[in-house]
Amino acid sequence: MSKSAAYNIEDNVGFLLAKAYRKGYAIFRDRLQGYGITPPQFSLLAFLWKQDGLSQAEISEKSHIDRATMVGLIDRLEKEGLVRRLKDISDRRTWRIRLTEKGRSLEGELCSIADEVAGIFTINLSEREIRNLKNILLKIRR
Repeated sequence: MSKSAAYNIEDNVGFLLAKAYRKGYAIFRDRLQGYGITPPQFSLLAFLWKQDGLSQAEISEKSHIDRATMVGLIDRLEKEGLVRRLKDISDRRTWRIRLTEKGRSLEGELCSIADEVAGIFTINLSEREIRNLKNILLKIRR
């Protein structure tokens, strides 16, 4: 690229990923608003719906959310009565995060919303393009 050529930020992979993320996040945030849940809180709940009783550290690792931020997310979900912290009986330094009945009861409804949002977000993509996109994103994430 010559010095006089302007950098085309709109063609930058990172810029495009960030714009796509913001669009998807905004759609999902709006759909979850009536439940008082944010997309990061949904993610935490989704990990627990898959495997209840994970430690704070395990959820942090799986979600790639730093531990300090994770504590705040869990605090808010606990305040809403969706999860509770329990001491790990084999390691008293570890907190296990367990779904409450209220937290468990939201799984079907919130997962339907997540699927709906994914459909809206990828409406212009074919099934093959969606599979390819997922594969590419998994490669980038590694």
